[in-house]
Amino acid sequence: MNLATILDLVSRTTEATILVLATMFPIVNPIGSAAVFLSMVGTLEDGLQKRLASRITLYSYCLLVVSMIVGGKILSFFGISLYAVQIGGGLVVAASGWQLLTKDAQRDQPTVANPDEVMAQAFFPYTLPITVGPGSISVAIALGAHLPSQLHVAGFFSPLVLIASLVGSALVCVLVYVCYRWARNAARLLGGTGTMVLMRLSSFILFCIGVQILATGLRSFLHTIHLR
Repeated sequence: MNLATILDLVSRTTEATILVLATMFPIVNPIGSAAVFLSMVGTLEDGLQKRLASRITLYSYCLLVVSMIVGGKILSFFGISLYAVQIGGGLVVAASGWQLLTKDAQRDQPTVANPDEVMAQAFFPYTLPITVGPGSISVAIALGAHLPSQLHVAGFFSPLVLIASLVGSALVCVLVYVCYRWARNAARLLGGTGTMVLMRLSSFILFCIGVQILATGLRSFLHTIHLR
């Protein structure tokens, strides 16, 4: 393998990695998700929040990588269509957004959190669907299907595809950790009113995202009926 070939492989892998980051960042939306995360965790002790953010980051990374590399195969194995994931996930996301949107801030006074209970919720609902929801999963599955052609290779398990998937997802999850870990610091800068406005707005956006994912799934489902 000559130098030109190596440079070409590096260039294509770098472009694919940037594609993963650029595609997944807006849909994962670490900044908006961090506001929702903060509204849910309330006044957790700083060390516990750090542990929770680390656990969420790890789970999010695993979800993105698995969805990107074998997500389509898993859905096919269980006979689950992508629109079914969108419909079910959209309902969950919309319900979570509605619950946060209608949450009574005055009634929910700070309480001493049980670390075991908090960490037990790291996957659901903090990772799925708040951080990596059905929208992110469906995009990751589609992206994984596109990467082999982007890299001009055959098969999902090509080293180039694996590198782009692993590194791109890692970069997204680093941003998730940064936003979640220091969400309270950002809230202090915004002040009480600014934080409340941001939380309500993020909750509404989360609700709208859920409705949009649900609508997309329903449209795909109705399209399949029309084709038949």
